Amino acid sequence: MYKILVLLIIGASLVSCSQSDKKEPLSGNPVFPGWYADPEAIIFDNEYWIYPTYSAPYEKQVFLDAFSSEDLVNWKKHERIVDTSAVKWVKKALWAPAIIKHKEKYFLFFGGNDIQSDEEYGGIGVAVADNPSGPFTDHLGKPLVDKFHNGAQPIDQYVFRDKDGKHYLIYGGWRHCNIAQLNDDFTGFIPFEDGTTFKEITPESYVEGPIMFIRNNKYYFMWSEGGWTGPDYSVAYAIADSPLGPFERVDKILQQDPGIANGAGHHSVLQLPGTDEWYIVYHRRPIKETDRNSRETCIDKMEFDAEGLIKPVIITREGVEKRALGKQ
Repeated sequence: MYKILVLLIIGASLVSCSQSDKKEPLSGNPVFPGWYADPEAIIFDNEYWIYPTYSAPYEKQVFLDAFSSEDLVNWKKHERIVDTSAVKWVKKALWAPAIIKHKEKYFLFFGGNDIQSDEEYGGIGVAVADNPSGPFTDHLGKPLVDKFHNGAQPIDQYVFRDKDGKHYLIYGGWRHCNIAQLNDDFTGFIPFEDGTTFKEITPESYVEGPIMFIRNNKYYFMWSEGGWTGPDYSVAYAIADSPLGPFERVDKILQQDPGIANGAGHHSVLQLPGTDEWYIVYHRRPIKETDRNSRETCIDKMEFDAEGLIKPVIITREGVEKRALGKQ
């Protein structure tokens, strides 16, 4: 009887140790299946959302999907939140969504048609919906930006809300980046004090994919460098005291790991509310993939040093731990 009791106690202890040692599930990378690129990550109403480009030949890029999660690990797909039946002026290359909530509406900015000159029709558009999952409808019935200003191709748009409530559109391909102040209903722009509408803020080595965020009252400006089809695609950043810069390149912080993936770039960032914990959401191409459109969406931690500089990001296959909002 004594031996049986000892065995039961030992067995219970082993089960207890096994349960306590059990690790929380990880997101894994990619965080959801399918070829998706240019992810815009944001938090709406205690839910994580990712709005990516559908990665395919340009003529097949005629819709956008979205993904939502309560914990960064389990993701729900929301199919065709907008497509070219709702935005009739877009015929192809529906790219790089950026989204923001304003006046209880959700405004989705996107690039369309991959225009190569002012003679072609397309550029940056805006769609609007009552819910983050859509359906989104065309806000203007035409592009918001349809010309090359300061040499910037009208693609890769990001909407930035400053501390004073002003909204800025930051965008640009072809190695040029512009910033412009949006009006209150997102139908156009408010000129700057010098009378200009589009100010160039291009830093050294900039190619495309700009984003901006504030940390400790400093403006962090990030962008992609290199060629999006090649292994040199990567992310660098600058820091300034104003959204208008000037921005001097600090360093590269996201790039390929030859043992995991290449083409790591065109990203966004997430900050857990009320904390100084950050994530970087980006796309990359698996090592064995040769098709330029074989891009997947991934998430890893982004950290800062004591001086506020961004540490080099370690890209992983494991991803990040489960993290429910409101349970930090």
